[in-house]
Amino acid sequence: MATQVRRAVFGGHRLRIHYAAVNQPPKWRIVDPIGLVTVKDQGYLLARRGSEDRTHRLSRVLAAEQLDEPARRADSVDLDRAWREREVRFRTGGDTTEVLVRVDPARREGLAATALTVTDEGTDAGGRLRMTVVFQDVRHAKWAVWEHASGVEVLAPEWLRAALGERAREVAGLYDGTSPEH
Repeated sequence: MATQVRRAVFGGHRLRIHYAAVNQPPKWRIVDPIGLVTVKDQGYLLARRGSEDRTHRLSRVLAAEQLDEPARRADSVDLDRAWREREVRFRTGGDTTEVLVRVDPARREGLAATALTVTDEGTDAGGRLRMTVVFQDVRHAKWAVWEHASGVEVLAPEWLRAALGERAREVAGLYDGTSPEH
């Protein structure tokens, strides 16, 4: 069984699997395999079924048949990133908030520690980091970015930039005497 799965993944072919999902009777499914990952000594098949991403625990694949037709998948796949994204969706139920930020390198570790995951990272011309970070929800994103104040600038989404800008104006008004409460 594992040999057939590996052959289909590396050969780029569709795969028919007899899969025993938790609390469900086993069913035959046709999937487009993307790759194989091992996490904590457990093997997983990352695949697509129709338009949906699927993760199948290899120990629950009861039988597998490689099909003659080619798998419908991207030419190249970042398996580490695909696994991280699926892991986040699994842990949070899928209602996450992804934020593109520019970060002072001194604030990188603190921001990364508050996020669920960092899915992309690079450096801009000014030496600041550009990161895509995933937070559990909108409230978590607002809190985490606000905690790092001027060391983190939200580049997207625009609604988060606007919300943080409004909050900054409210706080500034408390201290510069422009707040209507003074």
